[in-house]
Amino acid sequence: MNLSTSDILLTGQATSTTITSALAKIPGYSNPLITHKFGADPYALVYNGRVYVYMSSDAFEYDSSGNIIDNDYSNIKTISVISSSDMVNWTDHGEIQVSGSNGAAKWATNSWAPAVTHKVINGKDKFFLYFANNAGSIGVLTADSPIGPWADPLGKPIITSSTPGVSGVTWLFDPTVLIDDDGTGYLYFGGGIPGGSSSTQGQIANPKTARVIKLSSDMITTTGSASTIDSPFMFEDSGIHKYNGQYYYSYCSNFSGTHPAGSPPKGDIAYMTSSNPMGPFTYVGTFLKNPATYFGVGGNNHHAVFEFNNQWYVVYHAQTLGKAMGIVKGYRSPHINKLTYSGSTINNVTEDMQGISQVANLNPYQRTEGETIGWNGGIGTSWCQAPGNLVSSINLAATNINNGDWLAVSKADFGSGAKTFEANISSTVGGNMEIHLDSVDGQLIGTLNVSSTGGEQTWKQMQCNVNTVSGVHNVYFKFTGNSTKNLFNIDYWQFSK
Repeated sequence: MNLSTSDILLTGQATSTTITSALAKIPGYSNPLITHKFGADPYALVYNGRVYVYMSSDAFEYDSSGNIIDNDYSNIKTISVISSSDMVNWTDHGEIQVSGSNGAAKWATNSWAPAVTHKVINGKDKFFLYFANNAGSIGVLTADSPIGPWADPLGKPIITSSTPGVSGVTWLFDPTVLIDDDGTGYLYFGGGIPGGSSSTQGQIANPKTARVIKLSSDMITTTGSASTIDSPFMFEDSGIHKYNGQYYYSYCSNFSGTHPAGSPPKGDIAYMTSSNPMGPFTYVGTFLKNPATYFGVGGNNHHAVFEFNNQWYVVYHAQTLGKAMGIVKGYRSPHINKLTYSGSTINNVTEDMQGISQVANLNPYQRTEGETIGWNGGIGTSWCQAPGNLVSSINLAATNINNGDWLAVSKADFGSGAKTFEANISSTVGGNMEIHLDSVDGQLIGTLNVSSTGGEQTWKQMQCNVNTVSGVHNVYFKFTGNSTKNLFNIDYWQFSK
């Protein structure tokens, strides 16, 4: 889904700040991570100084009359990827084609709730993406980079109902993965309540539908039998991380029956600890409340805990973008907040729109992808045929650019001064790219006049001078032009001293 200002205004229910047309994520805040599209069931991988977030690709579903309907997840066949080195400016890496006739795993019908890890095998970096094929099985894809391209090494699921130890699992989904200090991998998964519509209170309180199984050294096959994790009021969303030698298994509690004192409230993230990755685990408490508590809109709860630059965080989803649009129908967006400990106990996480502080300044003298977004008003992203930065064959561009739209990046450090600006652009109609400091109508330091390149995928480097700028600034690119069509596409940009 690409959201534009015109798309939003058609709903008649958009909300924005009084200063800009930013939707949900307003300048100065870092949640939700992106607003030009949705993303659910987020999972974080830290690699080479960047955080990669993988998500179920929520996108609007429509009835036969073109009305937006409730998200039923049945059309999710791709996984979205974004990344950041500073936790505020996020680069869109597009969608991984996972399931169906266009996917790497053609045997699968859906791709939900990804989990990704990295391991050096035979001296080479290898990446492993585990996903749920609805609630029926779990698949795995492999790649040589965190953004792909991805392939299916098995041609079938890694986990099915016939996997040893899996009998009794209601829902085979929501995988998470841990590579321990000795290089051994473990896959956690499962969920649901036995008994269907006739579940007893005992089945609700102790579903025993969570599992952990050891992975072989190749990370694409399993070893031995899965062990049961007796997680109280288990519903879905397995999570795992290791802190101070202890293993923390976390999950979303169910919404059924009676939850007595001492048990997890409905729809919260609960956790258990163990000295062994295979368990047994002991219930401790909860640390992430249902999003309804903080944002006034609930739904399911999904999370992943990760460490970046010696600070712990939790990534989770909430319907904040949908709420801002006035469309609360199960379409979710990724958020990150800090996670802290008191001894071995996880403190309750405060969920908010302000989010976390930027952990590093952006370097404007390096190639910055056009699809790197701190905040925006109306733009979208699309696939680009120009060579990519991280992987040559995988690249996106900023697009859906109309008169008055804008894009901003947070805290660019210009040091002693910048004097020129260049961007790789494609266009059929042309327009202008105004460069402002600190707000969309802040100090104008230069304007890039964009002429037609002759095609949406015909790329040309364009340059302009800028007034000398130094120090740290938010940079706003404001787009103007006379056409009602997409004015131009931005592959990448950078300043020069």
